[in-house]
Order: sequence, then C-alpha cells, then structure tokens
Amino acid sequence: MPQYIYRAMDAGGQLLPGNMDAANEPDLELRLSRMGLDLVDCKVTRQKVVAIKRVITRKDLINFCFHMEQLTAAGVPILEGLDDLRESMDHPRFREVITDLIESIEGGLQLSTALAAYPDVFDVTFTSLISAGEHSGKLAEVFKNLSESLKWQDELAAQTKKMIMYPAVVGVVVTGVTFFLMIYLVPQLTAFIKNMGNTLPLHTRALIFVSNIFIHYWYVLLALPVVAWFGAKAWLARSETARYRFDALQLRIWMVGPVLHKVILARFATFFALMYASGITILECIRLSEGIVGNRVVAAGLQQAARLISEGQGVTAAFQNTGIFPPLVIRMLKVGEATGALDGALRNVAYFYNREVKEMIEKVQAMIEPAITVVLGLLLGWIMLSVLGPIYDTISKIKT
Repeated sequence: MPQYIYRAMDAGGQLLPGNMDAANEPDLELRLSRMGLDLVDCKVTRQKVVAIKRVITRKDLINFCFHMEQLTAAGVPILEGLDDLRESMDHPRFREVITDLIESIEGGLQLSTALAAYPDVFDVTFTSLISAGEHSGKLAEVFKNLSESLKWQDELAAQTKKMIMYPAVVGVVVTGVTFFLMIYLVPQLTAFIKNMGNTLPLHTRALIFVSNIFIHYWYVLLALPVVAWFGAKAWLARSETARYRFDALQLRIWMVGPVLHKVILARFATFFALMYASGITILECIRLSEGIVGNRVVAAGLQQAARLISEGQGVTAAFQNTGIFPPLVIRMLKVGEATGALDGALRNVAYFYNREVKEMIEKVQAMIEPAITVVLGLLLGWIMLSVLGPIYDTISKIKT
C-alpha cells in the first residue's frame, strides 16, 4: 500500500499536514473524511516518510478505556462510541488508529481482532481482555478494569522514575565535583606540598596518583561508562543466558532488588486477577503474565507453574514448587483456591505490594541523601587530610 503526504483542512479551516497509507487517492480522501478532515492536496511517495510522530502514551490509553467504558455502559454501540471518541480526539496518530478500527469493524471484524492489528498500541494482554469481555458480555466492566489498571501502572511508573532520577542527578553532581577537585583543586594544593621537600605520607601520595589519573586519562574515565553500557546492551542482545542472569542479578541488588521484586509481583497479581475475573482460563492467564512481568526469572517460574498445573497439580502447589513466589502470594493463592475467589485474593496481594512499594521507595529516597552526603564528606576529608597533614608536619618541625 503506497504512502501519501497530504495537506488537509479541519472544521475550523486550519491546514494540517501529515502522511498516511492508503490504497489510492479516493481511499485517502475517505479515511481523512472519517477523521473530520477535507483533503486539500496530496502526493504519493515510494519511500517511508521520516517524521516525528506523537507517541500514543499510557495516558492516551487511559482516556480511550475511560470513554469506551462510559459509552458501552450507557448502551452506545461500539461503532458509534468509536466515532464519538474520534471526533473528540486531538491526537493525530490515535485518530488514524481509531479510523482504522472503525473500518475494520465495519468490514466484519470484532473489536478485539481490530485492536490486535496494532500490537504497538494494544498489547496481547489488552486484546485478550477485550476478547474475554466480548464473549462474556462484560465489555464495559473490562474497560473499567483496564482503565484502573493503566492508572495504577502510570502511578507506579512515576514512582519508579522518581526513585531512579534522584540518585542519577545526585550521582552526576558528585561526579562533577570529583572531577573538579581532582583536576583543578588537588594539583594546586599538591604542588605547594611538594615544594616543602618533606616525605609525603601514603594517603597524600595516593591522592596525587589518583589526581594524575584524572588529569591524564579524564577522557577514558568519561568514555568507560558509556562503552560499558553499550557493550553490556550488545552482550545482552546476543545471549539469552546473559539476559536471564542479568534479570536474576536485578532481583538481588541491594535496596533496588526487593523493590523491583515487589513491583513485579504487584503487576503480576493485578493483571492475573483482572484476566481471571474476565473469564480467561488459569493457564492462559499464566501464559499472558509471562510477557507482563518483564523479568525472565519470574517468567521461567510462571512457565514451570503452568507445566505443573497442566500435569494435574493444584494452583497453590504449582506456584509454591517454583520457589520464586514469597509466602504471602502462596497464602493468598491458597485462600483464593479454597474459596473460589482467586481474583479477589490476588487483588489483595496487589494492594499489599503496591503499598509496600510506595513505602520502600520513600525509604530508599530517604537513605540516598545521607549516603551521598557521607560519600562527599569522605572525599573532602581525604583531600583535606592529605593536604593539611604534610603542612601541619612542616609547621611542627619549624616550631621545634
């Protein structure tokens, strides 16, 4: 299908440039008219247009789910609901997607099948939940649950970003201060100390040695982390074993590992409960959860649990035998399996871990500030001791 570069006019008379795939010019004009635009002119291009497109974010999906939940709950047909949503949409890329969804549904496809044509926007879990909602007749409830789940993900991502950004910024500041001290300040002080002619203590010689490394090899020190980063990414991209070991290492990192583990468990419990409540089978829930958790160690544990369940073991016993799920998850699975309310039990797990993650992030942030202060204090103390120590020794010899 060729791609067209076009200029179109909206209802307010504003010209909007863009690009779109279409079978021919009448097809392009039809697609634009369904988006509320009138085609002005266009030209076909053989090459893919390189353009910066606005990404469809999680917040856009939250708005999509919220509007669809409200409209479907009110009894509005899917096509009318999508058409109303498209009219109120100010996101060009998302308007194109919704236009294609309308065309696909008009062509006889179900909503879940039409959504599956855009895996970069609607992932497998999203489309599976919509499919389950279509079969169970609870589409409005599924949209509501998806909206709440996406809001939770957005809040969790903001908390995680906050936890990462603060030490990253402070680390950059500390690195800059260290370079300034070692390259500019220390050489001036040590030049004065060397002129005294005294034998320098070990910690002063060590400071001069480190300062010389910074002076002569500063470019290596700056390039080394960048090279290590890209080298590690290339290694992880080539080796599945390396990716598995890296994911296992992430769960064992001091302070960060426990937080990450609880984030993964909260995400797993939330989506498992959501899928199970929507009528998806346990084995299918586990299979879909493997792509949600984002960690190969936990995904391998889920694969093992699915295999054990398919062999006849109970859900609780299968998860317990994997050895990667903590006692809280096992207890809740046992309660849910016994009462028949597995989704409710897992929602309790998600609530508990979500609260714990927030508390742990606050604790980590509270610990970072004094830790950075101690590091800077030790660095400055080392420099002052290495510089002032020989000066004090010289003054003491003059007095005697």
